[in-house]
Amino acid sequence: MATLHKSHLRLADLATRKPTAFALEPTANERKAIAAKLEIVGIKKLRFTGSLAPQGRQDWTLTGDLGATVVQDCVVTLDPVTTRIDESVTRSYTADMPEIEASEVEMPEDDTVEALPETLDLAQVMIEALSLALPPYPRREGADLSNAVFTEPGLTPMTDDDAKPFAGLGALRESLEKKGK
Repeated sequence: MATLHKSHLRLADLATRKPTAFALEPTANERKAIAAKLEIVGIKKLRFTGSLAPQGRQDWTLTGDLGATVVQDCVVTLDPVTTRIDESVTRSYTADMPEIEASEVEMPEDDTVEALPETLDLAQVMIEALSLALPPYPRREGADLSNAVFTEPGLTPMTDDDAKPFAGLGALRESLEKKGK
Protein backbone atom coordinates (compact mmCIF):
# COMPACT_ATOMS: atom_id res chain seq x y z
CA MET A 1 0.00 0.00 0.00
CA ALA A 2 1.63 3.24 -1.15
CA THR A 3 1.43 6.27 1.12
CA LEU A 4 0.30 9.58 -0.37
CA HIS A 5 1.66 12.83 1.04
CA LYS A 6 -0.55 15.29 -0.86
CA SER A 7 -3.74 16.68 0.63
CA HIS A 8 -6.11 16.74 -2.38
CA LEU A 9 -7.17 13.31 -3.62
CA ARG A 10 -9.28 12.80 -6.72
CA LEU A 11 -11.26 9.71 -5.73
CA ALA A 12 -11.66 8.54 -9.33
CA ASP A 13 -7.85 8.22 -9.55
CA LEU A 14 -7.49 5.93 -6.50
CA ALA A 15 -7.25 2.15 -6.54
CA THR A 16 -10.70 0.63 -6.08
CA ARG A 17 -9.57 -2.76 -4.74
CA LYS A 18 -7.29 -1.74 -1.87
CA PRO A 19 -6.92 1.10 0.66
CA THR A 20 -4.80 4.14 -0.10
CA ALA A 21 -2.66 5.30 2.83
CA PHE A 22 -2.00 8.98 3.50
CA ALA A 23 0.19 11.03 5.82
CA LEU A 24 -0.02 14.79 6.34
CA GLU A 25 2.44 16.69 8.49
CA PRO A 26 2.08 20.44 7.93
CA THR A 27 5.14 22.69 7.94
CA ALA A 28 5.69 25.38 10.59
CA ASN A 29 4.16 28.04 8.31
CA GLU A 30 1.16 25.82 7.54
CA ARG A 31 0.64 25.13 11.28
CA LYS A 32 0.79 28.88 11.92
CA ALA A 33 -1.90 29.49 9.27
CA ILE A 34 -4.09 26.69 10.71
CA ALA A 35 -3.71 28.15 14.22
CA ALA A 36 -4.80 31.56 12.91
CA LYS A 37 -7.81 30.00 11.18
CA LEU A 38 -8.80 28.21 14.42
CA GLU A 39 -8.09 31.36 16.46
CA ILE A 40 -5.66 29.68 18.83
CA VAL A 41 -2.14 30.73 19.95
CA GLY A 42 -0.25 28.03 18.08
CA ILE A 43 0.23 24.45 16.97
CA LYS A 44 3.57 22.89 17.96
CA LYS A 45 2.99 19.54 16.25
CA LEU A 46 0.35 18.24 13.85
CA ARG A 47 0.14 14.91 12.06
CA PHE A 48 -2.76 13.19 10.30
CA THR A 49 -2.27 9.64 9.04
CA GLY A 50 -4.63 6.94 7.89
CA SER A 51 -6.18 5.35 4.85
CA LEU A 52 -9.00 5.79 2.41
CA ALA A 53 -10.66 2.48 1.56
CA PRO A 54 -13.24 1.73 -1.12
CA GLN A 55 -16.63 0.48 0.11
CA GLY A 56 -18.64 -1.20 -2.62
CA ARG A 57 -18.67 0.34 -6.09
CA GLN A 58 -18.71 4.08 -5.28
CA ASP A 59 -18.42 4.74 -1.55
CA TRP A 60 -15.26 5.37 0.49
CA THR A 61 -14.32 5.20 4.18
CA LEU A 62 -11.59 7.32 5.70
CA THR A 63 -10.00 6.12 8.94
CA GLY A 64 -7.18 8.05 10.47
CA ASP A 65 -5.31 9.21 13.52
CA LEU A 66 -4.88 12.86 14.38
CA GLY A 67 -2.05 13.86 16.70
CA ALA A 68 -1.42 17.45 17.73
CA THR A 69 0.12 19.62 20.40
CA VAL A 70 -1.76 22.93 20.56
CA VAL A 71 -1.38 26.13 22.56
CA GLN A 72 -4.49 28.08 23.58
CA ASP A 73 -5.18 31.00 25.91
CA CYS A 74 -6.35 30.06 29.42
CA VAL A 75 -9.98 31.20 29.80
CA VAL A 76 -9.22 32.53 33.29
CA THR A 77 -5.71 34.04 33.17
CA LEU A 78 -5.03 34.28 29.40
CA ASP A 79 -1.72 32.46 30.02
CA PRO A 80 -0.74 29.93 27.34
CA VAL A 81 -2.05 26.39 27.91
CA THR A 82 -0.48 23.48 26.01
CA THR A 83 -2.70 20.46 25.27
CA ARG A 84 -1.89 17.14 23.62
CA ILE A 85 -4.61 15.81 21.31
CA ASP A 86 -4.81 12.22 20.03
CA GLU A 87 -8.02 11.46 18.16
CA SER A 88 -9.32 8.74 15.89
CA VAL A 89 -11.06 10.11 12.80
CA THR A 90 -13.66 8.24 10.74
CA ARG A 91 -15.58 9.57 7.76
CA SER A 92 -17.79 7.75 5.27
CA TYR A 93 -18.33 9.23 1.84
CA THR A 94 -21.40 7.93 0.06
CA ALA A 95 -22.69 8.50 -3.46
CA ASP A 96 -26.32 7.98 -2.33
CA MET A 97 -26.44 11.00 -0.01
CA PRO A 98 -29.76 12.81 -0.54
CA GLU A 99 -29.68 16.44 -1.70
CA ILE A 100 -30.71 18.95 0.96
CA GLU A 101 -33.14 21.57 -0.32
CA ALA A 102 -35.09 22.70 2.76
CA SER A 103 -34.01 25.74 4.78
CA GLU A 104 -34.28 23.75 8.04
CA VAL A 105 -32.79 20.29 8.18
CA GLU A 106 -32.59 17.74 10.97
CA MET A 107 -29.08 16.57 11.80
CA PRO A 108 -28.52 12.89 10.96
CA GLU A 109 -27.69 10.49 13.78
CA ASP A 110 -24.43 9.46 12.11
CA ASP A 111 -22.47 12.67 11.59
CA THR A 112 -19.52 10.84 10.03
CA VAL A 113 -21.41 10.24 6.75
CA GLU A 114 -20.92 12.85 4.04
CA ALA A 115 -21.75 13.21 0.37
CA LEU A 116 -19.17 11.75 -1.98
CA PRO A 117 -16.93 14.56 -3.24
CA GLU A 118 -15.11 14.45 -6.56
CA THR A 119 -11.92 15.56 -4.81
CA LEU A 120 -11.28 14.96 -1.12
CA ASP A 121 -9.28 17.62 0.73
CA LEU A 122 -7.48 15.71 3.48
CA ALA A 123 -6.10 18.93 4.96
CA GLN A 124 -9.66 20.20 5.42
CA VAL A 125 -10.67 16.92 7.12
CA MET A 126 -7.62 17.27 9.40
CA ILE A 127 -8.44 20.90 10.31
CA GLU A 128 -12.10 20.04 10.98
CA ALA A 129 -11.12 17.10 13.21
CA LEU A 130 -8.62 19.29 15.09
CA SER A 131 -11.23 22.01 15.54
CA LEU A 132 -13.68 19.52 17.04
CA ALA A 133 -11.01 18.07 19.36
CA LEU A 134 -9.82 21.40 20.83
CA PRO A 135 -10.68 21.93 24.48
CA PRO A 136 -13.52 24.49 24.52
CA TYR A 137 -12.39 26.09 27.81
CA PRO A 138 -8.65 25.52 28.26
CA ARG A 139 -7.54 26.33 31.77
CA ARG A 140 -4.06 26.58 33.25
CA GLU A 141 -3.53 24.24 36.20
CA GLY A 142 -4.59 25.99 39.40
CA ALA A 143 -6.46 28.80 37.61
CA ASP A 144 -9.69 29.55 39.45
CA LEU A 145 -12.37 32.12 38.70
CA SER A 146 -14.33 31.76 41.94
CA ASN A 147 -13.18 35.02 43.58
CA ALA A 148 -12.59 37.25 40.55
CA VAL A 149 -14.23 40.68 40.76
CA PHE A 150 -14.48 42.98 37.73
CA THR A 151 -15.54 46.61 37.38
CA GLU A 152 -14.77 49.84 35.57
CA PRO A 153 -11.76 51.82 36.86
CA GLY A 154 -12.72 54.15 39.70
CA LEU A 155 -15.86 52.22 40.76
CA THR A 156 -16.32 49.89 43.72
CA PRO A 157 -16.63 46.32 42.48
CA MET A 158 -19.86 44.46 43.18
CA THR A 159 -19.39 41.21 45.11
CA ASP A 160 -21.63 38.14 45.25
CA ASP A 161 -22.93 39.31 48.66
CA ASP A 162 -23.93 42.68 47.16
CA ALA A 163 -26.00 40.82 44.56
CA LYS A 164 -28.08 39.24 47.36
CA PRO A 165 -29.69 42.27 49.08
CA PHE A 166 -32.20 40.21 51.05
CA ALA A 167 -29.67 37.71 52.43
CA GLY A 168 -29.33 39.65 55.70
CA LEU A 169 -33.09 39.86 56.33
CA GLY A 170 -33.23 36.37 57.83
CA ALA A 171 -30.62 37.28 60.44
CA LEU A 172 -32.42 40.57 61.16
CA ARG A 173 -35.73 38.73 61.68
CA GLU A 174 -34.09 36.26 64.07
CA SER A 175 -32.53 39.06 66.14
CA LEU A 176 -35.90 40.89 66.34
CA GLU A 177 -37.64 37.68 67.43
CA LYS A 178 -35.07 37.18 70.21
CA LYS A 179 -35.60 40.76 71.44
CA GLY A 180 -39.38 40.23 71.49
CA LYS A 181 -39.12 37.15 73.74
